[in-house]
Order: sequence, then structure tokens, then C-alpha cells
Amino acid sequence: SRRNRSARGILPAMSFTDTTDHSCRFLARDEAATANLGAAVAAAIRPGDVLALNGSLGAGKTRLVQSVAAALGFADQAVNSPTFVLIHEYDSDVPLYHVDAYRLRDSDEFLSIGGDEVLAGDRACLIEWADRIADLLPRDHLRIDIRALGESEREFTLTANGTRSANLLREIRDHSTQT
Repeated sequence: SRRNRSARGILPAMSFTDTTDHSCRFLARDEAATANLGAAVAAAIRPGDVLALNGSLGAGKTRLVQSVAAALGFADQAVNSPTFVLIHEYDSDVPLYHVDAYRLRDSDEFLSIGGDEVLAGDRACLIEWADRIADLLPRDHLRIDIRALGESEREFTLTANGTRSANLLREIRDHSTQT
């Protein structure tokens, strides 16, 4: 079962809109709000969860991963986009894989660098540019589409694609509204 954890303690209340059992939107007015979303994700994820992050260049995919990692005890500066390394591993209470699929030619290239092991479930997996390897993603994953609305304002659309990811989405919302 998921544990109630947050490196930041009680999270500030956040507001989700267009909420259903399988999707919601979150408007981050600034980087602090993105950090709060990252902390809510960190409080809810567990090994085996796959989060598929999509958005244009500069949308905030890496910033969200940095926020998740920071809430799990990593310094923001220690978490960078793995564009040239492709996969970073972080060990913490919830071990993470951070994948950047941007430079991958195709799904076969991801498999050739151990992508099947990354998706096997012994760590939580956050994948930037996940649409590039969509055919390899587990059916049950949490999709996060990120859209830049301004210099630091972002819209996050979270969509669950199965029971496990629906539970993860519910827990993210639950952790975000703790007072």
C-alpha cells in the first residue's frame, strides 16, 4: 500500500479542475505551484508506477521531475534532463528512473538500452517525451500532458489509463488537498 509521505510535510491546498475518476487538470501559476504538484506526486508514487510526461520543449517536464525528486530528498540541481544519458537512476524511499526519450530514434532503441528493465516495475518511472515510446508503455500508466501558458505558468492534464494509475491519480489529489 502507498504510504503517507511528503518530504515537505503538509502540502498547501491545490486546486484541480475538470476532475473525473480518470483525469483532471491543474493550473500552476508559478514554479512553487509546480513544486507543490511534484510533492503531491512524490507522496503518492511507488515502485512500478509509470508516469508518461509529454509537452513541447520548455513545457516543464524536467521541472516536474525535479520537483518530485526534491520532495523525495534529492536537490533540484542534482536532477537534470537525461537528454544525453537517456536514463538516470535515483535511489530514495521510492527509487526512480528518469527517462528522456527525446533523442531515441524509435522504441527498438529504447529496448536496446535496457528499456524493458526500466519498465519492469522495481522503481517508479518518469518518462519525458513518452509519446516517442508509447507502444512500449504499460497499458496502465499515468499520462501527464504539460502546456506552457506563460513564462512560469503551466497547465497539467493528468489522465489515468487503468486501475493502478486511477488510484495514483486519486492519491495525488488527496495529498494535494491535505490541510
